Amino acid sequence: MQLVDIGVNLTHPSFAERLESVLERAYAAGVEQLVLTGTSVQASEQALQLCEQLEPQAQRLFATAGVHPHDAASWSADTSRQLLSLLKQPRCRAVGECGLDFNRDIAPRAQQEKVLEQQLALAVELQLPVFLHEREADQRLLAIVREFRDHLPAAVVHCFTGEKRALFNYLDLDLHIGITGWVCDERRGSHLHPLLREIPTSRLMLESDAPYLLPRSLRPKPKGGKNEPAFLPEVLREVALHREVSLELLAEQTSACARHFFNLPALLRMPADD
Repeated sequence: MQLVDIGVNLTHPSFAERLESVLERAYAAGVEQLVLTGTSVQASEQALQLCEQLEPQAQRLFATAGVHPHDAASWSADTSRQLLSLLKQPRCRAVGECGLDFNRDIAPRAQQEKVLEQQLALAVELQLPVFLHEREADQRLLAIVREFRDHLPAAVVHCFTGEKRALFNYLDLDLHIGITGWVCDERRGSHLHPLLREIPTSRLMLESDAPYLLPRSLRPKPKGGKNEPAFLPEVLREVALHREVSLELLAEQTSACARHFFNLPALLRMPADD
């Protein structure tokens, strides 16, 4: 079974002392390629550096570069220039994480919208896909993305947790959908179960969002309670259950979708020993 994790926060401090072991466990679990999420200029630069440091062959690790809506207030005249440089690096495969968060409202909403528009413009300029964040802001996100959509190659709503209206509106705009361990949470994610069948095969991808969103259905529970890419198969299991397909088929479909979306290479496989 081969999986692609389209969103892992490998620059999070909780991973700092165990990067190699985290990746070893991911590969052993069948998570063969990972896209590291950039959430600020500094984090995006760090993510790209980790790709080169941990996997020089450019087969397994890639990254996004962007400014999260929580950090929108930090945007300056120089940020766009810095991001442009990062987005041109070979390991960088998408603009983001960018978007709108009207749930926590850490940055002023008007500033979030301005920063999102700036990053969408960069995606159009470079013809890169976009890795979108949205919390309680689907209508505004749709309105803004719609203005750029005809000129964007693709965009994915990362960690979708919304309702049917939002999902159908995103699909109508030809957006991709990323599903995380939220779907394994019986307290707040069960509304997603019937919606999973509505997502076209060509637009469904899986992500751990590690170290966040540890699947609550995972057994046994890991010590420390932190999520890892190695636990992505639990998300696969839950999604396959509600889509009523086999694990193998869903893994093949979501991984093919992710490789196409992020323009990831096919893995070079060594011949088995005699």
